[in-house]
Amino acid sequence: MTTRILPAVGDPDAARSVTTLIGQLPDAEPALPVTDSTQLVDTLARLAAASLDELPEVVLVHERIGPVPALDLVREVALRFPAVGVVLITADASPVLFSAAMDSGARGLVTLPLGYEELASRVQAAAQWSVGVRRHLGAGADQVTGPGGTVVTVSGAKGGVGATVTAVHLALAARASGRTVALVDMDLQSGDIASYLDVQFRRSVADLASIADISPRVLQDAVYVHETGLSLLLAPAEGERGEEVTDRAARQIVSALRGRHEVVVVDCGSQLNSANAAAIEMADTAVLVATPDVVAVRAAKRTVRMWERLQVRKAEETVTLVNRHHRSTEIQPPLVQKITGTRVAGVAVPAHFKELQAVVDAGRLHELDAKSTVKQALWALAGELGLVQAPAAAPAAGQPGKQLARAGDRGSLGLRRRAGGR
Repeated sequence: MTTRILPAVGDPDAARSVTTLIGQLPDAEPALPVTDSTQLVDTLARLAAASLDELPEVVLVHERIGPVPALDLVREVALRFPAVGVVLITADASPVLFSAAMDSGARGLVTLPLGYEELASRVQAAAQWSVGVRRHLGAGADQVTGPGGTVVTVSGAKGGVGATVTAVHLALAARASGRTVALVDMDLQSGDIASYLDVQFRRSVADLASIADISPRVLQDAVYVHETGLSLLLAPAEGERGEEVTDRAARQIVSALRGRHEVVVVDCGSQLNSANAAAIEMADTAVLVATPDVVAVRAAKRTVRMWERLQVRKAEETVTLVNRHHRSTEIQPPLVQKITGTRVAGVAVPAHFKELQAVVDAGRLHELDAKSTVKQALWALAGELGLVQAPAAAPAAGQPGKQLARAGDRGSLGLRRRAGGR
């Protein structure tokens, strides 16, 4: 049996060492090493979208992979691609680390410096486990293995540009098309989703921050199911509790939601912290909302440059939405695209403030009139981002009463945002 092995090693010297050694293993088919956590997840997602059989049997994760810590990366791969055996390469052979690696979902641990016998043994065991899992899953494997739901983050270039309104309506549009949708308020100190949707709930994202393993039952207790069908995970009512949500907690929360919903929309606000930075880095699509004025566009450019410096996201992998647009404004979407270096959305939201005032004041943003040009633009954006599930073809002649079936298309499931590994 040929064992396909995908090494994830950031250091070039370590990568050469690992590749040389696994190339000597019997019946091994090593792939080119991936250099960071994002490239690894993107590669696995692309392969899983094609077929379960395209996934490698074994993934080797080096302890110094980045930007996501190795144990967090092991956990994410194990959760999203459970038919892949993950082996951690580390210099620390302590029982504490071994236990932590097993808790994260690793199938084995290899110590540095690498030895042929130990590596061969761990790879063989992980490969046998992977083959066994795939055999038992059989035809149902495609339903439980793969990239999971689509994650979209919405951030504001600065405060007050309309990020929360955008996030809410993207979620509502996806839900109206028949999808299961989670809406997360990751604006941890000043989240307003509860106010916009007239919700009072005792649980928040902070209540999940200290939980090591988020089970479906725990997640269900923290989520509020809105009358629209949206699953809401709210920001804490006490802003200071936002500090409890670390980047690791955010990754775990988003991964848990993505595993149970077809679409996850995350409102990241306008302030960057470790938690929403992790969400933006994980997202299939990151939307940055800006208004067509000098201050907001400068803020958008500043935000994009900061994301690049922190290796959160590249400019060309970000979608900028121009909100409050008017034909008479000097700054038009093409200029925003040129200044920020991002891709500007094909739709711009018009500056019709009066359409929103009544529903915002009443906390009933979901009741915005369907004729509203603001709503129409935001729902068109949802379609552009692949969040809306398109109906199947019209029924055949002679069956006028037959309802349109929903297509199986789940939109953009693959993580396409990191061209060339980032």
